[in-house]
Amino acid sequence: MKENKRVIKTAYNDIQPYTTKDGSIIRELMHPQVHGNFKQSLAEATIEPGTATAFHRHNKSEEIYHFTAGKGQMTLGEKTFQVATGDTVCIPPGSLHRLENTANEPLKLLCCCAPAYSHDDTELTTQHNIKHRA
Repeated sequence: MKENKRVIKTAYNDIQPYTTKDGSIIRELMHPQVHGNFKQSLAEATIEPGTATAFHRHNKSEEIYHFTAGKGQMTLGEKTFQVATGDTVCIPPGSLHRLENTANEPLKLLCCCAPAYSHDDTELTTQHNIKHRA
C-alpha cells in the first residue's frame, strides 16, 4: 500500500508568516502546495494597527473571512462596513475588497479560500469603485 504524503495536522508555531501581495501578514495553516490537501486553503491573516490591505480581488477563489481578534472596516464591492471579533464575511470570486485595522490591536482573521489561495489569482488595484465582476 502506498504511503499517504498528505499532512493532516499542522502546528501554529512551526508555520512561518509571510506578507502577501495585498500587504497582510499570512500564516498558511493548511495549503495544497505545502500540506497536500486538495481543494482549499486556510490561513490566519494579521492586519497591524493603523494599516490596511491594498484593494484587490481574486478572480477564481471564493473567500470566507472569520474574524478572531480586533476590529476594523471592510470594503466589499461598493459597501463599507465594520467588522469585529466573531464576524464572518463571504467574498465572492471577482469581488473587490480591502480590510483596514481601525483599532489599537492587531486585526486577526481566518481566511478560507476555495480553490486554494494563489498569488497569481490576486489582482491589485488602486480603483476603489470597481464593481463585482461576474
